[in-house]
Amino acid sequence: MGTSHADHQIPDQPFLDPTVSPEPSRAYLEQLERDTERRKNKLAHHLADHAGAADELHERLESLVNDQATDLRRVLHELHEHPETAFQEHFAVQQILAHLEAHDIAAENPAFGLATAIRAEVASEDFDPQRHRTIAVMSEYDALPGIGHGCGHNVIAVTGLGAFVALVGLIRENPTAFSGRVVYLGTPAEEGEGGKEIMARAGALEGVDAAAMVHSYVTDLVDQVWLGRRQCTVRYRGRAAHASSHPFMGRNALDAAVLAYQGLGLLRQQTPPTDRVHAVLPEGGERPNIITETATLQLYVRSQHPETLKALSERVTDVLRGAALMAGVGVEIDWDSTPATLPVLGNSPLSDRWVLAQRRRGRDPYPAGTVSEVLAASTDFGNVSYRIPGIHPLISITDQDTGLHTRDFAAAAATPLAESAGVDGAYGLAAVALDYLADDALAHHVTEDFQATGGGLAVENYFG
Repeated sequence: MGTSHADHQIPDQPFLDPTVSPEPSRAYLEQLERDTERRKNKLAHHLADHAGAADELHERLESLVNDQATDLRRVLHELHEHPETAFQEHFAVQQILAHLEAHDIAAENPAFGLATAIRAEVASEDFDPQRHRTIAVMSEYDALPGIGHGCGHNVIAVTGLGAFVALVGLIRENPTAFSGRVVYLGTPAEEGEGGKEIMARAGALEGVDAAAMVHSYVTDLVDQVWLGRRQCTVRYRGRAAHASSHPFMGRNALDAAVLAYQGLGLLRQQTPPTDRVHAVLPEGGERPNIITETATLQLYVRSQHPETLKALSERVTDVLRGAALMAGVGVEIDWDSTPATLPVLGNSPLSDRWVLAQRRRGRDPYPAGTVSEVLAASTDFGNVSYRIPGIHPLISITDQDTGLHTRDFAAAAATPLAESAGVDGAYGLAAVALDYLADDALAHHVTEDFQATGGGLAVENYFG
């Protein structure tokens, strides 16, 4: 008996619907969340016993932050409503400069060769760079293409800004509050462009002994793994030919790009669990009847330590060259067209001061290790942290289950929780800076910790 054409039709399958994006399994994410809850109950801070600045100074400093709260919230929302991508943050800069000007603070802009970088400073009357310390507080304010402030840089912007203005107010009304200097650095282009490294190479950290900033997140966390990151662009060059009549006269650059992409996937089987390699193929030919003459692969590689990032880069380079050899094409490998970023090197004594400052604001950041190191991104503050001691804690702007670089996180960056984080973070940074300048024993331990954990790398030339 015959069969009809309908008998052979493939039944409808929802996952083939071009309008439907299949939902990834949440099983692993939920397991990580359970692990985090268990760690919260087991881990504890072991805070070093340093005096820091006098309590009455912290009380006044906190008041000077609170006095700015309304204006800081306004700046936070202005930046959120006007997101700007790397090196285009002109509106954000004007908002920050206006807040500084309102407090009679002069600032340098442009700075360090960047149109959207900012520098300002305040120093005690007795400041002597040979005897006294300098600490930098930093702001970020660039947004993500198409997503806006999906990393909460509008919140980060007001934390550094509010901290610096409060410290200026404190030393103006009490010239003996501290001996030293505070530098404010507005740092553009964190998202993939390495703005802080560009500024550092131009002298932004000269004469600076320590640095602090805080990052928006989904929980309060004193320290978290941040991976180093390098960018690489690979151009394969073959020979065009008619794909049907004379394919044997061609050399297919797309073959090399595909082989490299597959090779990177296989390489992942032998890399440490915190290594990351991700790539796209922005150029892979124009017509299927022409052997592809040129193809381009763009990729990021990330790793948890400077040494392992260098080792991973070498393995990736071998894969990229091997693909060219297999396809019989030429290859040009361009590493770090924008500056590489190193992992963040935390500093325990400074982190301790952050915890105490946040407890004063009603927060209690979880210890390092609470959140799995698998959940790790990258930041150009890593380059700062290997030059001088620094901290990069995280502050919660949402109680929802969401991740960085998402539209949900961008929405969270304009909520009352984000507003509170902006003010609490501003006090936290100001308090850390004040303690560092006021307490010689603390500063000594900051330097000891920095040296003991591998700080002081020649960052600019680390990858040759």
